[in-house]
Amino acid sequence: MMYTGDSSFITGFVCVVLFIFGTIFGSAVNCMAGRIVAGEDWTKGRSHCEHCGHELGLLDLFPLLSYILLGGKCRYCHKHISIRYFLVELFMGICFVLLFLRNRILDFTLVQYLILTVILFGLSLVDLDSYIIPDGFIITGIINWLLGIVFVSDRKAYIINGLIGAFTIGGFILVMSLLMDRILKKESMGGGDIKLLFMVCLYTGPFKGLLLLFLSCLTGLLFVILLKERKIAFGPSISMATFFVLMWGDRLLEWYLDLF
Repeated sequence: MMYTGDSSFITGFVCVVLFIFGTIFGSAVNCMAGRIVAGEDWTKGRSHCEHCGHELGLLDLFPLLSYILLGGKCRYCHKHISIRYFLVELFMGICFVLLFLRNRILDFTLVQYLILTVILFGLSLVDLDSYIIPDGFIITGIINWLLGIVFVSDRKAYIINGLIGAFTIGGFILVMSLLMDRILKKESMGGGDIKLLFMVCLYTGPFKGLLLLFLSCLTGLLFVILLKERKIAFGPSISMATFFVLMWGDRLLEWYLDLF
């Protein structure tokens, strides 16, 4: 299905619906990430308070609203709930809306990017807490890209562009990482980060992949400076750079090429 947003009313309606869906997925991703880090089975069981373990009722599960109405506290033990839950739900809703406003078109590419955004949020939350990026996120992202082969008009260009981007950027980072490991006598970059770069560059291709790599490094460096930490989770930096490239990568590359 394809819709071009010519009507301001319809565009606004779509934005509201996507924002709501974004907050719902944000809530689900928060729950999933927390269970993965805690070593729990995220596919089974009801959501529960991280402090008292009480199962949450229906009124506790409305994204954003429940947090606001409960004053950021658990209904049962009255302990504070991390603001991260609220922020992830809010940011996910905003990201869903921004991806639609990018072209104001409802098509498979939008759905594909929405799914990728959910994946990136999920792995970033896990990486922040554990410095690990589970392979399940990478595999799901690759499957999401493979589904695009069925829906795109120019399959050959889609496949070639994606594979060149993934193997060029991912391969380059792998070689550089191995070299740095030998020089520094320790692991310079996690294997999960390399696999993540491979996966996201399937979506960007080689040229936007280079931009993504540059922005990832720049974002990571800023985190090191601001947080004053020697070791940071690099997954969130790659995820933020990926979202930026999905949104504005084409325009930024066009602007850059116009300079010559």
